[in-house]
Amino acid sequence: MSREEQAHLSRLHTNDLELGYTEAIQKHVSRHVVPPKAVSQRKLDYEHWRPRFLRECIAEATGVFFYVFPGIAAIATFTINSTDSLGVAAFGSILQIGWAFSLGIAFAIITCAPTSGGHFNPAVTICLAIWQGFPWKKVPHYIFSQIFGSFAAGLLMVGMYWPELSAFKAETLAKGGSLTGFGSPASTLCTFPLRTQTNQGYLFMTEFFVDSFIGIVIWSCLDPANPFVTPASVPFTIGLAYGTMIWGFAGISVSTNLARDLGTRIVAAIFFGSGAFTDDNGYCWIAILVNVPATLFATSFYEAVLRDSLKMIGNGRAMHKEGEEGLKRHLSKVGAINKAGMENSPSRDLKKEETNDSSYNGSTS
Repeated sequence: MSREEQAHLSRLHTNDLELGYTEAIQKHVSRHVVPPKAVSQRKLDYEHWRPRFLRECIAEATGVFFYVFPGIAAIATFTINSTDSLGVAAFGSILQIGWAFSLGIAFAIITCAPTSGGHFNPAVTICLAIWQGFPWKKVPHYIFSQIFGSFAAGLLMVGMYWPELSAFKAETLAKGGSLTGFGSPASTLCTFPLRTQTNQGYLFMTEFFVDSFIGIVIWSCLDPANPFVTPASVPFTIGLAYGTMIWGFAGISVSTNLARDLGTRIVAAIFFGSGAFTDDNGYCWIAILVNVPATLFATSFYEAVLRDSLKMIGNGRAMHKEGEEGLKRHLSKVGAINKAGMENSPSRDLKKEETNDSSYNGSTS
């Protein structure tokens, strides 16, 4: 039977799926009422012509935009409509803000990570360069793109909320208040500490440990040897790590991302004054910079304590730097080959060694 006859026969089956979101399940279902449009040579030529480096930078900016925009919009809703006549929140809550950031991160990874790798955080980019071999020459361009994505999200949010922000600004000035600081118009864009939080060391440690928590979760999700995380769950796992920290610590001021804070803080300075950078004893530098050493600490902890490179080699996701001979020498050194009696099959010895790892068996039993 020819291919055309087979295609015609397949159209007679029931349960055919129309074009649309069903493309996402092609690995399970491949039949359609209307066949997908053929890819033209012109489209292939165009896609080949596109500069990959530019696409990666645009994807990073777009991903940060997807993450920041819904989050600061939720903050604006909560801040502008802070209370009703009964003194309770009229619109939004910390719960809503946490979910906005969480789902925004998940959508950013799903949408843009296939193109750029989905860093969306300067600290993650730096750590990938240190630990995973990400090209250092790309690091400055990725970081600039991430900050620009946050800046664009801040501009668009201000534009969409401008009538409300203008009224909020006028009301604040009429009361003799500041346009920057906690609960101010600028706080819809970037983080400010509570008026009672004057201890910079306390603010530093809060930011450091929150960012470290997130960094360890991110690194565990990126570990190919981790059996508890599937590729499809990674966007939501990382998003929920951010959400968990927002729900727990947003009430005492956290930023969590250099690009997210710096990009929107620049927008706040444009519209509400330089106090966005100078108020609160220079807290902005804690919000902007602490994320980097905290994530370096988190990834260093994971690499030193939790990483199991042998499992990565066994899964076929990595190889010994010196090839098969290097792997055989390691297995011989630790006694795996001699115990198993299979000197000519290092891959089988590797699996044997992993099977005898009591800590791993205990975690999966």
